[in-house]
Amino acid sequence: MVPLSFASEELLLTTGNALYWPAERALLVADLHLEKASFYARHGQMLPPYDSRETLERVADAVKATGARRVITLGDNFHDREGSSRLEPYAAGMLEALTRSLDWVWITGNHDGEAMHRSFGGTVAEELEIGGIVLRHEARRGETRPELSGHYHPKLRVRVRQRHVSRPCAVRASGTTSDRMILPAFGTLTGGMDAGDPAILGALQPSAAIDALVPVKGRLSTFPLWREGATHGI
Repeated sequence: MVPLSFASEELLLTTGNALYWPAERALLVADLHLEKASFYARHGQMLPPYDSRETLERVADAVKATGARRVITLGDNFHDREGSSRLEPYAAGMLEALTRSLDWVWITGNHDGEAMHRSFGGTVAEELEIGGIVLRHEARRGETRPELSGHYHPKLRVRVRQRHVSRPCAVRASGTTSDRMILPAFGTLTGGMDAGDPAILGALQPSAAIDALVPVKGRLSTFPLWREGATHGI
């Protein structure tokens, strides 16, 4: 985990694509996309049917590593509106154990319906504000409050030693109004959008600077994506 200051709060970005908020003892995870494999199987693309187990195991590991007492998901918790009904018994038991032992908050996303979370416990909300920071699924262009969100599954693509490397990253906007950050997707089978895609840069406007953030060997590496005044076509 690597520390970062955000909206006067000290946060920790984990190498496992989660964000830990020590003052709130809260673990934030975006875009779990549980039961993505079973969704694709229904449409003829067979994938190993264990993505939900692996994702929930990673949540449990992150809770243990951070000592979190609270988990807040940032939307797209299941891959589709019928995903909760396809969750096999073992994974369902894992999820129920997590929601019983923690203060669990489901923030809903564009893939989610509110009712689908009820049977697993926890609290359901469209968005949440804690300590002046707004937690929601999709970044809202023009937002002037500090904001943490998901939705876009940002990935940084760079060339290192003659090889192209792609890895999940957070994308942070700062400078014009307040801090805003899009978290990487946490789910096992989630894909990714280029961190510099116009959709991501546009969602974080207005801003003076937008950067990709990647934890590397215990340090936070920053990669500039956008600067005010430059021509970017967004």
